[in-house]
Amino acid sequence: MKGKPALLPSLLLILVMNVFRGQTQKCYRSEYWTGSYCCPMCPVGNRVKTDCTETRSTSCLPCTEGTFMNQPTGLKQCFACGNCDAGSNLKISLSCTTTSDTVCEPLEGFFCLDSTENSCMAAQEHTRCKPGQYIRHKGTAQRDAECSGCSEGTYSNGTFTSCLPHTQCETLNLQVIKPGTVSTDAECGEQTANWTAVVVGVVVLLIVAIVAAPVMLLHIKKKARLNTAIKRIKKNGRMVCFIPT
Repeated sequence: MKGKPALLPSLLLILVMNVFRGQTQKCYRSEYWTGSYCCPMCPVGNRVKTDCTETRSTSCLPCTEGTFMNQPTGLKQCFACGNCDAGSNLKISLSCTTTSDTVCEPLEGFFCLDSTENSCMAAQEHTRCKPGQYIRHKGTAQRDAECSGCSEGTYSNGTFTSCLPHTQCETLNLQVIKPGTVSTDAECGEQTANWTAVVVGVVVLLIVAIVAAPVMLLHIKKKARLNTAIKRIKKNGRMVCFIPT
């Protein structure tokens, strides 16, 4: 009975040493610590079913559909596959497998705003250039589009990659119907008569005709009387000075 108290310090020392050993235990990189043992990790695409013991190694199970494990692990659950949400303007670039997560990319016409190492998390629509601007740099999956304004004498409806010069109607033997702007081209049409000048000319001719008609009529009458008088003189054989009135 006297020997039992002497065992208590020894037992406490063993317990402390075991605890200290557990806290400072270092496993190889291909192993994981369970709290009691360093167990071999499960390979990529698998998870731990049961930990190893003194008599058996780690038991593993393949990841199920919709889950993955992309590295050797001591975890008992695989990771859930990511979702490329159309509401976040994303689409699937690479589908999820048991060894790799889903890879997402922006929808057509969008660029990535937030990304991980190899996948996009959220995307935004490319900037649309306004009429009067041209697309200086087209948008890509990684960056937004860039716009610049057109200079005088050129135009763009916002979808051109460069501003175009206005059509020169005169060089086409056409007349300008509507001048060009920074967002629209000039509008040309067939050459047409100057109707204002035509109307003015017709009016002037009518006035001249109205004024000249009585004068011409009087002149014709005088000439007719003169001719009649000459005929009478010739007929009578006399030469008489005749002054028509």
